[in-house]
Amino acid sequence: MSGRLKIGVLTGGGDCPGLNPAIRAVVHRATAGGHEVVGILDGWKGLATVGAPLTRPLDRAAVHGIQAQGGTMLGSSRTNLLKREGGLDAAEANMRALGLNALIAIGGDDTLSVAAGLAKRGAAVNAIPKTMDNDVWGTEGCLGFDTAANIVTEALDRIATTTASHHRVAVVEVMGRDAGWVAAWGGLAGGAHAILIPEVEFTAAALDELVAKLKARRAIGDGSSIIVVSEGVKLPAAGSTTTSVPLDEFGHPRLDKVAVGDALATILEERSGLEVRCTRLGHLQRGGAPTAADRVLGTRYGVAAVEALEAGRLGVMVALKGGAIVEVPLAEVGGKNRSIDLSYPPLFPHFD
Repeated sequence: MSGRLKIGVLTGGGDCPGLNPAIRAVVHRATAGGHEVVGILDGWKGLATVGAPLTRPLDRAAVHGIQAQGGTMLGSSRTNLLKREGGLDAAEANMRALGLNALIAIGGDDTLSVAAGLAKRGAAVNAIPKTMDNDVWGTEGCLGFDTAANIVTEALDRIATTTASHHRVAVVEVMGRDAGWVAAWGGLAGGAHAILIPEVEFTAAALDELVAKLKARRAIGDGSSIIVVSEGVKLPAAGSTTTSVPLDEFGHPRLDKVAVGDALATILEERSGLEVRCTRLGHLQRGGAPTAADRVLGTRYGVAAVEALEAGRLGVMVALKGGAIVEVPLAEVGGKNRSIDLSYPPLFPHFD
Protein backbone atom coordinates (compact mmCIF):
# COMPACT_ATOMS: atom_id res chain seq x y z
CA MET A 1 0.00 0.00 0.00
CA SER A 2 1.57 3.27 -1.09
CA GLY A 3 1.51 6.64 0.63
CA ARG A 4 0.69 7.63 4.18
CA LEU A 5 -1.54 5.09 5.92
CA LYS A 6 -4.03 5.42 8.72
CA ILE A 7 -3.85 2.10 10.54
CA GLY A 8 -6.28 0.81 13.14
CA VAL A 9 -5.13 -1.73 15.74
CA LEU A 10 -7.27 -3.80 18.11
CA THR A 11 -6.96 -6.67 20.57
CA GLY A 12 -9.71 -9.28 20.85
CA GLY A 13 -10.54 -12.28 23.00
CA GLY A 14 -8.85 -13.03 26.31
CA ASP A 15 -6.09 -10.72 27.42
CA CYS A 16 -2.54 -11.93 28.04
CA PRO A 17 0.96 -10.55 28.54
CA GLY A 18 2.60 -9.60 25.25
CA LEU A 19 -0.24 -7.57 23.79
CA ASN A 20 1.13 -4.21 24.86
CA PRO A 21 4.60 -4.86 23.41
CA ALA A 22 2.92 -5.68 20.09
CA ILE A 23 0.80 -2.51 20.18
CA ARG A 24 3.89 -0.47 21.00
CA ALA A 25 5.80 -2.02 18.10
CA VAL A 26 2.96 -1.29 15.67
CA VAL A 27 2.97 2.36 16.73
CA HIS A 28 6.76 2.75 16.61
CA ARG A 29 7.13 1.09 13.22
CA ALA A 30 4.12 2.86 11.72
CA THR A 31 5.12 6.33 12.90
CA ALA A 32 8.69 5.72 11.70
CA GLY A 33 7.17 5.15 8.26
CA GLY A 34 5.12 8.35 8.44
CA HIS A 35 1.81 6.59 9.16
CA GLU A 36 -0.93 7.34 11.69
CA VAL A 37 -2.27 4.80 14.18
CA VAL A 38 -5.71 4.66 15.76
CA GLY A 39 -6.38 2.33 18.68
CA ILE A 40 -9.74 0.52 18.57
CA LEU A 41 -11.03 -0.02 22.10
CA ASP A 42 -12.56 -3.30 23.32
CA GLY A 43 -11.83 -5.35 20.23
CA TRP A 44 -14.43 -6.04 17.57
CA LYS A 45 -17.10 -4.60 19.87
CA GLY A 46 -15.44 -1.20 19.66
CA LEU A 47 -15.05 -1.29 15.89
CA ALA A 48 -18.66 -2.37 15.29
CA THR A 49 -20.34 0.08 17.67
CA VAL A 50 -22.92 1.67 15.38
CA GLY A 51 -22.42 5.37 14.83
CA ALA A 52 -19.74 5.75 17.48
CA PRO A 53 -16.73 3.44 17.20
CA LEU A 54 -14.63 3.34 20.35
CA THR A 55 -11.18 4.71 19.55
CA ARG A 56 -8.17 6.61 20.83
CA PRO A 57 -5.22 8.09 18.93
CA LEU A 58 -1.91 6.28 19.40
CA ASP A 59 1.46 7.96 19.14
CA ARG A 60 4.82 7.20 20.73
CA ALA A 61 3.94 9.11 23.89
CA ALA A 62 0.76 7.07 24.32
CA VAL A 63 2.64 3.76 24.24
CA HIS A 64 5.70 4.83 26.23
CA GLY A 65 6.73 2.09 28.65
CA ILE A 66 3.82 -0.23 27.98
CA GLN A 67 6.12 -3.09 26.94
CA ALA A 68 6.50 -3.87 30.67
CA GLN A 69 2.76 -3.99 31.31
CA GLY A 70 0.48 -7.02 31.10
CA GLY A 71 -3.01 -7.01 29.66
CA THR A 72 -3.91 -4.63 26.85
CA MET A 73 -4.08 -0.86 26.98
CA LEU A 74 -6.85 -1.00 24.36
CA GLY A 75 -9.19 -3.30 26.27
CA SER A 76 -10.73 -6.43 24.81
CA SER A 77 -13.96 -8.38 24.41
CA ARG A 78 -15.21 -11.69 23.09
CA THR A 79 -17.33 -10.33 20.25
CA ASN A 80 -18.22 -12.44 17.21
CA LEU A 81 -19.16 -10.18 14.31
CA LEU A 82 -19.72 -13.24 12.12
CA LYS A 83 -22.77 -14.16 14.20
CA ARG A 84 -24.08 -10.66 14.83
CA GLU A 85 -26.50 -9.48 12.18
CA GLY A 86 -24.83 -6.64 10.32
CA GLY A 87 -21.67 -6.98 12.39
CA LEU A 88 -19.20 -6.99 9.52
CA ASP A 89 -21.16 -4.25 7.75
CA ALA A 90 -20.87 -2.04 10.84
CA ALA A 91 -17.14 -2.72 11.13
CA GLU A 92 -16.56 -1.81 7.48
CA ALA A 93 -18.68 1.32 7.77
CA ASN A 94 -16.74 2.48 10.81
CA MET A 95 -13.42 1.81 9.09
CA ARG A 96 -14.56 4.12 6.30
CA ALA A 97 -15.87 6.72 8.74
CA LEU A 98 -12.56 6.71 10.62
CA GLY A 99 -10.63 6.97 7.36
CA LEU A 100 -8.71 3.76 8.08
CA ASN A 101 -6.70 2.38 5.18
CA ALA A 102 -5.86 -0.79 7.06
CA LEU A 103 -6.40 -2.73 10.26
CA ILE A 104 -4.18 -4.94 12.42
CA ALA A 105 -6.08 -7.41 14.58
CA ILE A 106 -4.27 -9.09 17.48
CA GLY A 107 -5.99 -12.19 18.80
CA GLY A 108 -6.55 -15.92 18.84
CA ASP A 109 -8.49 -18.20 16.53
CA ASP A 110 -11.85 -16.54 17.20
CA THR A 111 -10.59 -13.00 16.72
CA LEU A 112 -8.70 -14.04 13.61
CA SER A 113 -11.78 -15.72 12.13
CA VAL A 114 -13.52 -12.33 12.19
CA ALA A 115 -10.43 -10.72 10.67
CA ALA A 116 -10.52 -13.34 7.90
CA GLY A 117 -14.19 -12.55 7.33
CA LEU A 118 -13.39 -8.87 6.83
CA ALA A 119 -10.43 -9.66 4.59
CA LYS A 120 -12.65 -11.89 2.44
CA ARG A 121 -14.90 -8.87 1.85
CA GLY A 122 -11.94 -6.85 0.61
CA ALA A 123 -10.89 -5.02 3.77
CA ALA A 124 -7.16 -4.43 4.24
CA VAL A 125 -6.60 -6.55 7.35
CA ASN A 126 -3.49 -8.20 8.76
CA ALA A 127 -3.20 -10.09 12.02
CA ILE A 128 -0.94 -11.05 14.91
CA PRO A 129 -1.48 -14.39 16.75
CA LYS A 130 -2.18 -14.13 20.45
CA THR A 131 -3.27 -16.77 22.90
CA MET A 132 -1.68 -18.13 26.02
CA ASP A 133 -3.03 -21.54 24.89
CA ASN A 134 -0.46 -21.36 22.04
CA ASP A 135 -2.81 -23.19 19.67
CA VAL A 136 -3.31 -20.80 16.73
CA TRP A 137 -2.77 -22.79 13.55
CA GLY A 138 0.08 -21.75 11.26
CA THR A 139 2.52 -20.43 13.86
CA GLU A 140 4.96 -21.94 16.33
CA GLY A 141 4.51 -19.13 18.84
CA CYS A 142 1.61 -17.07 20.17
CA LEU A 143 1.81 -14.03 22.41
CA GLY A 144 1.17 -14.87 26.06
CA PHE A 145 2.25 -18.50 26.02
CA ASP A 146 5.76 -18.10 27.36
CA THR A 147 4.58 -15.95 30.26
CA ALA A 148 1.77 -18.38 31.11
CA ALA A 149 4.12 -21.38 31.07
CA ASN A 150 6.52 -19.56 33.37
CA ILE A 151 3.70 -18.68 35.77
CA VAL A 152 2.56 -22.32 35.91
CA THR A 153 6.14 -23.44 36.53
CA GLU A 154 6.55 -21.00 39.42
CA ALA A 155 3.18 -22.03 40.85
CA LEU A 156 4.18 -25.71 40.82
CA ASP A 157 7.45 -24.85 42.56
CA ARG A 158 5.43 -23.21 45.34
CA ILE A 159 2.69 -25.85 45.50
CA ALA A 160 5.33 -28.59 45.73
CA THR A 161 6.63 -27.41 49.10
CA THR A 162 3.26 -27.26 50.85
CA THR A 163 2.11 -30.51 49.21
CA ALA A 164 5.26 -32.28 50.37
CA SER A 165 4.90 -30.95 53.92
CA HIS A 166 1.49 -32.63 54.27
CA HIS A 167 2.12 -35.69 52.07
CA ARG A 168 -0.82 -34.71 49.87
CA VAL A 169 -1.79 -34.99 46.24
CA ALA A 170 -2.14 -31.65 44.44
CA VAL A 171 -4.29 -31.21 41.35
CA VAL A 172 -3.41 -28.00 39.49
CA GLU A 173 -5.86 -26.88 36.83
CA VAL A 174 -4.41 -24.69 34.09
CA MET A 175 -5.81 -23.08 30.97
CA GLY A 176 -6.01 -24.92 27.66
CA ARG A 177 -9.37 -25.53 26.00
CA ASP A 178 -8.31 -27.51 22.94
CA ALA A 179 -4.55 -27.89 23.34
CA GLY A 180 -2.30 -28.73 26.25
CA TRP A 181 0.73 -26.55 25.59
CA VAL A 182 0.52 -24.67 28.90
CA ALA A 183 -0.02 -27.85 30.91
CA ALA A 184 2.76 -29.69 29.11
CA TRP A 185 5.42 -26.98 29.26
CA GLY A 186 4.55 -25.76 32.76
CA GLY A 187 4.04 -29.29 34.07
CA LEU A 188 7.30 -30.66 32.70
CA ALA A 189 9.29 -27.64 33.88
CA GLY A 190 7.64 -27.78 37.30
CA GLY A 191 8.22 -31.50 37.82
CA ALA A 192 4.59 -32.66 37.73
CA HIS A 193 4.05 -36.39 38.20
CA ALA A 194 1.07 -36.51 35.84
CA ILE A 195 0.01 -34.19 33.02
CA LEU A 196 -3.42 -34.49 31.40
CA ILE A 197 -4.09 -32.67 28.13
CA PRO A 198 -7.06 -32.41 25.73
CA GLU A 199 -5.15 -34.06 22.85
CA VAL A 200 -5.17 -37.42 24.66
CA GLU A 201 -8.44 -38.99 25.80
CA PHE A 202 -8.45 -39.54 29.54
CA THR A 203 -10.07 -42.96 29.64
CA ALA A 204 -11.30 -45.05 32.54
CA ALA A 205 -8.18 -47.20 32.13
CA ALA A 206 -5.98 -44.09 32.34
CA LEU A 207 -7.81 -43.06 35.50
CA ASP A 208 -7.15 -46.49 37.00
CA GLU A 209 -3.47 -46.17 36.09
CA LEU A 210 -3.25 -42.72 37.65
CA VAL A 211 -4.85 -43.90 40.90
CA ALA A 212 -2.39 -46.80 41.05
CA LYS A 213 0.54 -44.44 40.46
CA LEU A 214 -0.61 -42.14 43.25
CA LYS A 215 -0.87 -45.03 45.70
CA ALA A 216 2.58 -46.27 44.71
CA ARG A 217 4.08 -42.80 45.09
CA ARG A 218 2.75 -42.63 48.66
CA ALA A 219 5.73 -44.79 49.66
CA ILE A 220 8.28 -42.71 47.74
CA GLY A 221 10.10 -39.83 49.40
CA ASP A 222 7.68 -37.42 51.04
CA GLY A 223 4.69 -39.27 49.57
CA SER A 224 3.34 -36.29 47.66
CA SER A 225 2.26 -36.02 44.01
CA ILE A 226 1.39 -33.17 41.67
CA ILE A 227 -1.03 -33.52 38.76
CA VAL A 228 -1.47 -30.83 36.12
CA VAL A 229 -4.70 -30.91 34.12
CA SER A 230 -5.79 -28.69 31.23
CA GLU A 231 -9.20 -27.14 31.71
CA GLY A 232 -10.42 -28.74 28.46
CA VAL A 233 -9.80 -32.35 29.57
CA LYS A 234 -12.95 -34.47 29.76
CA LEU A 235 -13.13 -36.89 32.65
CA PRO A 236 -14.44 -40.49 32.39
CA ALA A 237 -16.73 -39.88 35.35
CA ALA A 238 -19.23 -37.46 36.84
CA GLY A 239 -18.22 -33.84 36.60
CA SER A 240 -16.96 -33.93 33.02
CA THR A 241 -20.08 -32.74 31.19
CA THR A 242 -20.34 -29.26 29.72
CA THR A 243 -23.92 -29.51 28.46
CA SER A 244 -25.39 -27.16 31.10
CA VAL A 245 -22.51 -24.68 31.03
CA PRO A 246 -23.09 -21.19 29.55
CA LEU A 247 -21.47 -20.48 26.18
CA ASP A 248 -19.58 -17.43 24.95
CA GLU A 249 -20.32 -15.64 21.66
CA PHE A 250 -18.16 -18.10 19.74
CA GLY A 251 -20.07 -21.12 21.12
CA HIS A 252 -17.37 -22.23 23.56
CA PRO A 253 -18.40 -23.55 27.00
CA ARG A 254 -17.37 -21.33 29.92
CA LEU A 255 -14.73 -23.72 31.25
CA ASP A 256 -14.39 -21.71 34.45
CA LYS A 257 -17.87 -23.07 35.25
CA VAL A 258 -16.84 -26.68 34.53
CA ALA A 259 -14.05 -26.84 37.14
CA VAL A 260 -12.44 -30.04 35.85
CA GLY A 261 -9.69 -29.76 38.47
CA ASP A 262 -12.13 -29.84 41.37
CA ALA A 263 -13.99 -32.77 39.81
CA LEU A 264 -10.76 -34.70 39.26
CA ALA A 265 -9.59 -34.05 42.83
CA THR A 266 -12.87 -35.41 44.20
CA ILE A 267 -12.66 -38.54 42.06
CA LEU A 268 -9.02 -39.21 42.96
CA GLU A 269 -9.61 -38.76 46.68
CA GLU A 270 -12.56 -41.16 46.61
CA ARG A 271 -10.66 -43.73 44.54
CA SER A 272 -7.26 -43.54 46.26
CA GLY A 273 -8.11 -42.75 49.86
CA LEU A 274 -5.43 -40.04 49.79
CA GLU A 275 -5.87 -36.39 50.67
CA VAL A 276 -6.21 -34.45 47.42
CA ARG A 277 -6.35 -30.67 47.11
CA CYS A 278 -7.08 -28.66 43.95
CA THR A 279 -5.61 -25.32 42.92
CA ARG A 280 -7.11 -23.55 39.91
CA LEU A 281 -4.61 -21.01 38.63
CA GLY A 282 -7.22 -19.29 36.48
CA HIS A 283 -6.49 -15.72 35.50
CA LEU A 284 -3.17 -15.66 37.34
CA GLN A 285 -1.88 -17.19 34.11
CA ARG A 286 -3.05 -14.13 32.17
CA GLY A 287 -1.86 -11.46 34.58
CA GLY A 288 1.30 -9.56 35.27
CA ALA A 289 4.24 -8.40 33.21
CA PRO A 290 5.24 -10.32 30.06
CA THR A 291 8.47 -12.31 29.98
CA ALA A 292 11.36 -11.17 27.82
CA ALA A 293 10.39 -13.79 25.23
CA ASP A 294 6.83 -12.44 24.93
CA ARG A 295 8.08 -8.86 24.77
CA VAL A 296 10.50 -9.68 21.96
CA LEU A 297 7.96 -11.78 20.04
CA GLY A 298 5.33 -9.04 20.35
CA THR A 299 7.83 -6.50 19.06
CA ARG A 300 8.81 -8.68 16.10
CA TYR A 301 5.17 -9.36 15.23
CA GLY A 302 4.15 -5.70 15.46
CA VAL A 303 6.93 -4.56 13.14
CA ALA A 304 6.25 -7.37 10.66
CA ALA A 305 2.51 -6.66 10.52
CA VAL A 306 3.08 -3.02 9.58
CA GLU A 307 5.76 -3.88 7.03
CA ALA A 308 3.40 -6.36 5.36
CA LEU A 309 0.80 -3.60 5.04
CA GLU A 310 3.33 -1.22 3.52
CA ALA A 311 4.34 -3.87 0.98
CA GLY A 312 0.73 -4.49 0.01
CA ARG A 313 0.65 -8.01 1.45
CA LEU A 314 -2.85 -8.06 2.89
CA GLY A 315 -5.07 -10.69 4.50
CA VAL A 316 -2.12 -12.35 6.23
CA MET A 317 -1.18 -13.34 9.75
CA VAL A 318 2.44 -12.84 10.73
CA ALA A 319 3.75 -16.06 12.25
CA LEU A 320 6.81 -17.76 13.72
CA LYS A 321 8.42 -20.68 11.89
CA GLY A 322 11.85 -22.02 12.71
CA GLY A 323 12.70 -18.80 14.52
CA ALA A 324 11.87 -16.64 11.48
CA ILE A 325 8.87 -14.38 10.95
CA VAL A 326 6.73 -15.55 8.03
CA GLU A 327 3.26 -14.75 6.69
CA VAL A 328 0.29 -17.11 6.56
CA PRO A 329 -2.96 -16.37 4.67
CA LEU A 330 -5.71 -15.50 7.14
CA ALA A 331 -8.14 -17.62 5.15
CA GLU A 332 -6.15 -20.71 6.18
CA VAL A 333 -6.02 -19.94 9.90
CA GLY A 334 -9.60 -19.84 11.18
CA GLY A 335 -11.34 -22.92 12.54
CA LYS A 336 -8.15 -24.94 13.10
CA ASN A 337 -6.00 -25.53 16.16
CA ARG A 338 -2.33 -26.38 16.54
CA SER A 339 -2.15 -29.40 18.84
CA ILE A 340 0.84 -30.94 20.55
CA ASP A 341 2.67 -33.40 18.30
CA LEU A 342 2.32 -36.65 20.23
CA SER A 343 4.95 -38.41 18.12
CA TYR A 344 7.64 -36.71 20.18
CA PRO A 345 8.48 -37.76 23.74
CA PRO A 346 7.36 -37.36 26.41
CA LEU A 347 3.99 -38.78 25.45
CA PHE A 348 0.88 -37.66 27.27
CA PRO A 349 -0.82 -38.42 29.59
CA HIS A 350 2.53 -38.15 31.33
CA PHE A 351 2.72 -40.39 34.40
CA ASP A 352 5.97 -40.22 36.35
